[in-house]
Order: sequence, then structure tokens, then C-alpha cells
Amino acid sequence: MRYEIPAPMLAKAVPAVPDPAKTPGGLLYEPKWDGFRGLIAWDGETVEIGSRGAKPLTRYFPELVEAIPDLLPGPCLLDGEIVVATGPHGSQRLDWEALSQRIHPAASRVAKLAVETPAMFVAFDLLAAGEDDLLAESFETRRARLETLMERVEHPLHLTRTTRDRDAAVRWLAEFEGAGLDGVVAKPLDQPYAPGKRTLFKIKHARTADVVALGYRIHKSGSGVGSLLVGLYGDDGVLRQVGGVAAWSDARRQELVEELAPLVERDEAGDAVTAEGERSRFSGSKDVSFVRLRPERVLEVRYDQLEGARFRHTVQFERWRPDRDARSCTYEQLDTVAGYDLADVLS
Repeated sequence: MRYEIPAPMLAKAVPAVPDPAKTPGGLLYEPKWDGFRGLIAWDGETVEIGSRGAKPLTRYFPELVEAIPDLLPGPCLLDGEIVVATGPHGSQRLDWEALSQRIHPAASRVAKLAVETPAMFVAFDLLAAGEDDLLAESFETRRARLETLMERVEHPLHLTRTTRDRDAAVRWLAEFEGAGLDGVVAKPLDQPYAPGKRTLFKIKHARTADVVALGYRIHKSGSGVGSLLVGLYGDDGVLRQVGGVAAWSDARRQELVEELAPLVERDEAGDAVTAEGERSRFSGSKDVSFVRLRPERVLEVRYDQLEGARFRHTVQFERWRPDRDARSCTYEQLDTVAGYDLADVLS
């Protein structure tokens, strides 16, 4: 028996936790785990871990590959999230930075991190069990089969908690962020599994902040602004890059070049000054240079959460703030999230 790993079922963003009474068949709510989407295929002989993209994750998580045959009661195809937790007992939280470091080309480094920052897998759907293909079954049926399959499974495999109570889901949205989660997912109970389709609903945190424009990258087409780099001032008075704004239309990219031209830093010859941008393990050989701007222009952006001192995801442009002084754009304006122990989410 060999399972073919499908494209994962996806979710579309909605502004608020949806009402189950307005959804035919009802809804089941789950915490939204902030990790790598993973589809685990265990056929009784080998373990494969597929990803949301085309890149297999099997080699990066040897501790999961080793544990799965011993913990799962039989061959199956699971959908879920790979996460890493750090912090002392009683105040653990998901750690995106530690998780992202696991994607490394060196096998020795992967093996070292598998011991130092071991991953967990949180299952939230069952696509096949033994000879049974469950894709066409309703989510309500798949969830019941998943609960039976995972009944005696132990760490590092976990079954995500669920509720049919909308009020409880609203509380989760507020409380679980303190453990590093990034929202809530609502799943129609009567729907089959739809690979690659956005038939689920995700509700994420949305906040705004005033930030300083400090540079821009040229669009990959070679013309116009591809992304605008933004920063915040720390307590030490240093302006730090905290993320980027993208998703401009073709016309807007060209307009931004003209709008930002008066702010471009130039050398003695009058040429625009460029700088090397920050690199990550995902940037590879990609050109990360950017045109430097004098830190004078302020914009308001929408963001969901912080990861350390940076925005976790690409932020969204809201509006320019000509009324704001760049020096007033500090970390103090950002929301402080109350801590919440990850163990209480997993229980």
C-alpha cells in the first residue's frame, strides 16, 4: 500500500469568527497552528512528509520519521502542522524562528537541531486509513475517524483540539496568541476534502502600526517598486528593519518610484545609494539589495503578529501618515500579548 500525497486543503481569510447557524451543516473550530503544513504518509514501511509546496519535508524532521511508526496504530495519511515549542515548562510557546532553522542543507545540522529543538506534529485531518480513502467523506466523518486513530497516540504526535461553540472559538482567538498561535480556523462539517481549494475559513489577528519607509527593492520585472522596506525605532534610538510591504499593482509600482524619488539617498555623483538587505535561509542567492531612502516618510500598515523584533508576515499598506514624525514610530505602539502556556492549548 502506498499513499499519494495530495495538495493540502486551504483556507480563505475572513474578518470574524463565522456563525455556524449561517453555514449549512455547521462548523467545527480549531486553533490555527503557526508552523509548517505537513501531510504525513505512513504506509507501514516508510514515512513521507509532504508540504504545502512541492518541497518534501521528510529529511528535515528525522525525529518525527523515527517516532511515527512506533506511535501510529496503522498505515494512514494525516494532514496537520509541524511546530516547534520553546521556553520553560509552564510558559512554552510556538517558536517560528527555531522551526525555520530546521530547513538546512547539511544533514549534520538537521540531526543536531532534531535533538536541540525537536518538532511536534499536530494532526487535524485524516485523508486515508488502511485501505480506506477518506477524501470524499465529510469532515465530520474524517474527524471522528481521526479521533479514534489518535486516541492513544503520544508526544510528539498530537490531536488538535476542537469546539462547536463559537464563543469558545472567539476566546481562543484572544488567548492562544500568547502561546504563539496565530488565529482560529473554521471548518464546514459536511464538506469532503478538497485538495488545493480554499473552502475553509481562517480568522487571524489584525493590527495597525505606524512605521518608517527606509528603502525599496526593485520589482522582479526590473521596473517599479517590488517591496517597500519599513522600520521602527528601538529604545536605543536605532532604526531597525522590521518587515516589508508588497502586493502593489503594476501601475502603483511605477507611481511609487516617482513619489519616493525625493527621499532616495544619493552619493556625490548623484547616483542612488543601495544597501544589502537582510538574508534568511530562504533567500538563497536571491538579490536582496535595496534603494535606501531617507527615514522621513511614515505609513500605517496592517500586521498580524510579531516574531521577536520583526513582523511575522508581510504587512499590508493602509495609508500614508504625513502627520506623523518618523522618530515617533517606536516599538512602544505595538500590542503586548499576554502569555499563555502551549500545554494548555495541546491539552
